[in-house]
Amino acid sequence: MAAGRARRLLGSLWLALLLGQPQPSAAAARSGPRSPLTGSVVRTFTPFYFLVEPMDILSVRGASVIMNCSSYCETPPKIEWKKDGTLLNLVSDDRRQLLPDGSLLINSVVHSKHNKPDEGYYQCVATVESLGSIVSRTAKLTVAGLPRFTSQPELSSVYKGNSAILNCEVNVDLAPFVRWEQDRQPLSLDDRVFKLPSGALLIGNATDTDGGFYRCVIESGGTPKYSEEAELKILPDPEEPQSLVFVRQPSSLTKVTGQNAVFPCVAGGFPTPYVRWTKNGEELITEDSERFALRAGGSLLISDVTEEDVGTYTCIADNENETIEAQAELAVQVPPEFLKRPANIYAHESMDIVFECEVTGKPTPTVKWVKNGDVVIPSDYFKIVKEHNLQVLGLVKSDEGFYQCIAENDVGNAQAGAQLIILDLAPATTGPLPTAPRDVVATLVSTRFIRLTWRTPVSDPQGDNLTYSIFYTKEGINRERVENTSRPGETQVMIQNLMPETVYVFRVVAQNKHGHGESSAPLKVATQPEVQLPGPAPNIRAYAGSPTSVTVTWETPLSGNGEIQNYKLYYMEKGQDSEQDVDVAGLSYTITGLKKYTEYSFRVVAYNKHGPGVSTQDVVVRTLSDVPSAAPQNLTLEARNSKSIMLHWQPPPAGTHSGQITGYKIRYRKVSRKSDVTESVGGTQLFQLIEGLERGTEYNFRIAAMTVNGTGPATDWVSAETFESDLDESRVPEVPSSLHVRPLVTSIVVSWTPPENQNIVVRGYAIGYGIGSPHAQTIKVDYKQRYYTIENLDPSSHYVITLKAFNNVGEGIPLYESAVTRPHSDTSEVDLFVINAPYTPVPDPSPMMPPVGVQASILSHDTIRITWADNSLPKNQKITDARYYTVRWKTNIPANTKYKTANATTLSYLVTGLKPNTLYEFSVMVTKGRRSSTWSMTAHGTTFELVPTSPPKDVTVVSKEGKPRTIIVNWQPPSEANGKITGYIIYYSTDVNAEIHDWVIEPVVGNRLTHQIQELTLDTPYYFKIQARNSKGMGPMSEAVQFRTPKAESSDKMPNDQASGSAGKGSRPVDVGPDYKPPLSGSNSPHGSPTSPLDSNMLLVIIVSVGVITIVIVVIVAVFCTRRTTSHQKKKRAACKSVNGSHKYKGNSKDVKPPDLWIHHERLELKPIDKSPDPNPIMTDTPIPRNSQDITPVDNSMDSNIHQRRNSYRGHESEDSMSTLAGRRGMRPKMMMPFDSQPPQQSVRNTPSSDTMPASSSQPCADHQDPDSSSGAYLGSAQEEDAAQSLPTAHVRPSHPLKSFAVPAVPAAGSAYDPTLPSTPLLTQQAPSHPVHSVKTASIGTLGRTRPPMPVVVPSAPDVQETTRMLEDSESSYEPDELTKEMAHLEGLMKDLNAITTA
Repeated sequence: MAAGRARRLLGSLWLALLLGQPQPSAAAARSGPRSPLTGSVVRTFTPFYFLVEPMDILSVRGASVIMNCSSYCETPPKIEWKKDGTLLNLVSDDRRQLLPDGSLLINSVVHSKHNKPDEGYYQCVATVESLGSIVSRTAKLTVAGLPRFTSQPELSSVYKGNSAILNCEVNVDLAPFVRWEQDRQPLSLDDRVFKLPSGALLIGNATDTDGGFYRCVIESGGTPKYSEEAELKILPDPEEPQSLVFVRQPSSLTKVTGQNAVFPCVAGGFPTPYVRWTKNGEELITEDSERFALRAGGSLLISDVTEEDVGTYTCIADNENETIEAQAELAVQVPPEFLKRPANIYAHESMDIVFECEVTGKPTPTVKWVKNGDVVIPSDYFKIVKEHNLQVLGLVKSDEGFYQCIAENDVGNAQAGAQLIILDLAPATTGPLPTAPRDVVATLVSTRFIRLTWRTPVSDPQGDNLTYSIFYTKEGINRERVENTSRPGETQVMIQNLMPETVYVFRVVAQNKHGHGESSAPLKVATQPEVQLPGPAPNIRAYAGSPTSVTVTWETPLSGNGEIQNYKLYYMEKGQDSEQDVDVAGLSYTITGLKKYTEYSFRVVAYNKHGPGVSTQDVVVRTLSDVPSAAPQNLTLEARNSKSIMLHWQPPPAGTHSGQITGYKIRYRKVSRKSDVTESVGGTQLFQLIEGLERGTEYNFRIAAMTVNGTGPATDWVSAETFESDLDESRVPEVPSSLHVRPLVTSIVVSWTPPENQNIVVRGYAIGYGIGSPHAQTIKVDYKQRYYTIENLDPSSHYVITLKAFNNVGEGIPLYESAVTRPHSDTSEVDLFVINAPYTPVPDPSPMMPPVGVQASILSHDTIRITWADNSLPKNQKITDARYYTVRWKTNIPANTKYKTANATTLSYLVTGLKPNTLYEFSVMVTKGRRSSTWSMTAHGTTFELVPTSPPKDVTVVSKEGKPRTIIVNWQPPSEANGKITGYIIYYSTDVNAEIHDWVIEPVVGNRLTHQIQELTLDTPYYFKIQARNSKGMGPMSEAVQFRTPKAESSDKMPNDQASGSAGKGSRPVDVGPDYKPPLSGSNSPHGSPTSPLDSNMLLVIIVSVGVITIVIVVIVAVFCTRRTTSHQKKKRAACKSVNGSHKYKGNSKDVKPPDLWIHHERLELKPIDKSPDPNPIMTDTPIPRNSQDITPVDNSMDSNIHQRRNSYRGHESEDSMSTLAGRRGMRPKMMMPFDSQPPQQSVRNTPSSDTMPASSSQPCADHQDPDSSSGAYLGSAQEEDAAQSLPTAHVRPSHPLKSFAVPAVPAAGSAYDPTLPSTPLLTQQAPSHPVHSVKTASIGTLGRTRPPMPVVVPSAPDVQETTRMLEDSESSYEPDELTKEMAHLEGLMKDLNAITTA
């Protein structure tokens, strides 16, 4: 017996060595001992495999394609082809035919928009009769579409030595068919001239020979398709440095192992930039590398990509002046690869076997099994175990054949096969075989296992050398399974893994050394029903159907333990703790309302009448991507120069990306236009410089994020304005506008503000400091920095600090400051820190390092961007943990302002809602878990100015003491000035409801808070408004303030305020002669006018005068009767012209009012002599012009005339003198002053020459004569008419001696003008001067017109002859109908004379 066992063992070893396989029983037997194969009829495994498998092919329409396939077998196999899983009928196909080696030939590929019969997935099937079939890998045939250009070359230029890129974007399928031509000649490619995978052409280190016309060609079969031709110009090196910009940046790539990856990186600028690369923050060595190479000036080529190449690649362009960076990610996918292939297996019927298969790949491959070319469907006897292994239970003869493990993922598929041979039992050897075992019974029956026992066969009562095989199957199923006893002589066995409440059929066979004996009678046993819970639902699968839905499918549990009532589907967002569930009646369910592009886990639990069963394993699936659901954050604009604006932004909020952000789309337009321009930014770049804009133009910008699905919502429009002109760097910067120092014990905090002139480039600041001298140490900081802390100083030491702004031209003027550091014992620094930072957290024993390099970038009047660095992060400053930053800020005005704080998860934060023109201080701290840092050093920033948003306050109007026609306006600055006040504008009017452009305007330059306005009308209400101005524009107006001028003149002034404002300006007292009489108010002349004292001769004079008057009356009657008509017409015409000469503009030194020497004969009264009445009874009754003919329009040619005369006038004024008419015309004053509000005045100035003499103002009536004229008593009629049409000029004439009360008193030298307050006379007055001067005169309405000079004669005191002549002249000037009034006047005069004489 021992010799027989040895022979059987040797036979098995020989068979194993011969076939090169392990003993089949070891691989096949799963639940019992090895199945002995001795005595079996041995068949060898047949080699059957593919020599060549089809590969993926890209073809074009009309071309011929060969799908290669070749297999090996001793018996030539039959080759067939499947397309998309269906066998092709090649017999009747005239375009597709099978080649002798098994390959498939497709002639003239057909492809159109609606008919694509050849594109798809192909598979080769090899079959050997009586042996089985095998299938090849699946190969994809892709047919390129019609040749179309998505972008074409455009005219471009590049500086010599820089890199250029010419676009020729086509479909990915067509990119391999693109070639380039230069000047219509094929372009040869090399390391310097390189074609990108997209089809674009990259030219590095451009030379003159690269200039020319370029076009790209698509040669995809048939007629080549040419793009448009574009010229590339090679420019000489610029004289000035050019800032670095990326012409093309790298974008993230996903490649398959073995492919090449190209990261384009094209930077432009001068000096020519040098490009280098880093991978994951470490320098990438490209020189002498077999797989890494630089192409076309800086693009990175990675050959034969492997999984080790995965990472972040950074392109760094540097030209010594500046450095710019761009990043891109490389992801690598791996096709399926077999770690363990299925092995050939020998087995007997009823045995259980397992085909093992282990695969790897990225993404993780899925595995399916194929038997003889057909997919194996999992069942009770074919199961997938340990993820990828195939288990076959209870083998039958039909299970024999070829089994293939097919692994597949997104980038490929692979197959590996093995053969299963079912051995037949050999005929029994010579010798007795065992009889059937006896009394087979089930001694233990449970829900899932049964114990069987039996007695030994009759033929062998001892049965010590017998082994037993127990065959069992479900009732009605022909597939038997076998379980072997574990040792000889054993007469019981435990059958496990049964189904509850199921009938099984068992039989037992004994085996000795000669073979298997007889089988026992079948025994039917029913397992117990399971009152426990259902098992797990098999084959649970989940797939995303949309960005917000996932469909989950499963099968009925194998151990349902009764009827399944329903299922509960549990799902949960990955990374969350809360799980949701839904009840399902069927075997699938679609969950909606999920988050986009988010991973979810799913599991299923079956329920029966006893409750929930065993849960399935979790399956994880990600919802599909979609367009982003939110706009990017923190879009900020910064004008770089007159033609470019820099944009910065942050990605959309987490959870709203809806996919992988592939880029951003920027839209911009002029504010004045509706059409916009689009510019796309690829990759994860969060900034973009928009160039080629117009100077001094406001643009609107908005930005949207993009995924592969499209573009998401855009931000609101944000505007920025390009500079009117580029900053000047032809000179050094000006001095910084302020410098502040804060001494501590061993350090001094220095803060400053930039120069006021923002038009000069500032590259940085130089800080010098030292004990007693600022030249010991020098530190330079960036131009954006506004503070610096000087460390390591000595306590109690006097330091001198200097600050200078500098640029490429040199350093500017320094600003000096000194400070004494505090002594060691001074603890105020700590106290100050505590006071200013009450919310500073107490750091842990091991606090984090505070952020460094905190900088404040001012973006607008209310927005500042804060940036910082974190030294506890890697070099690339990439945040990978859950840390966050807290930004705090405050202003020191008022001093008790509290800090405001905000949290950020990036290294920058946009602080909004700030006050304009306000200095803020910022600091940052970092928090990670329970650890926090202290606050960082502070950064300072002052927001830009804004137009004032509140009006000037506390506006008051008061009358100037002693000058009722002059008022003083006082006010306080606006509470919200929003910048440095550069001036004010005072508006005033007599009509509060008038349009604002009809108010009179008074500009006030500088920040003065008081202003003087002169020559207002008495007893008239005026309304005043004030508007503040800064560098950004005008603010709102204040509320109207009413003020009524006084009713009466002050006692120390002339009735009409004559010469107020001219005294002290070169005028001299006038000699009015002995005929002057002061106003009879009981006061002497306050102006020091020379008068003749009343002496003893006065009575004689009066008597003579009475006699003369009697004679005069007779003469007057006669003259008036003869000249009444002519004089009356002349007076009307003069009055009309005077009305036309009135104007709404406020006058200046050249605008003179009518002199009060003229007496209106029609309204002559004695009241003015007796009582101090309204000084202007004439004007109060003068009607306002009622039609356009009454108003003379302003001639525009007046400006130059006014300007010329203004200079000579201002020579006599103080710095705060009044504004001129020309100044007001620039402010568009349009107030129409009523004619009766213009008090009649006379002003004659003693000036050196007639050219500089201010013009006299118009009068209501003019009919004077020149007593010194030799041409007659009156002007000629032609001259008079011309004078009346061009200018109603008043001629000062000597009055009748008895009317000398109308002659103005001579003002005192210093009593007429007070220069302490700025003033603007409405109409500047002039006093008559002693010498006779001829003056050119003009009214406002007639400036610039051609006219003869109209003389104004101021006589000296006349002698007796002159007096007589004046009497004669005056006699001829009265009309008869005025005699009554004149007589009444004379009577009043006589009464006054009598009163004087009696006194």
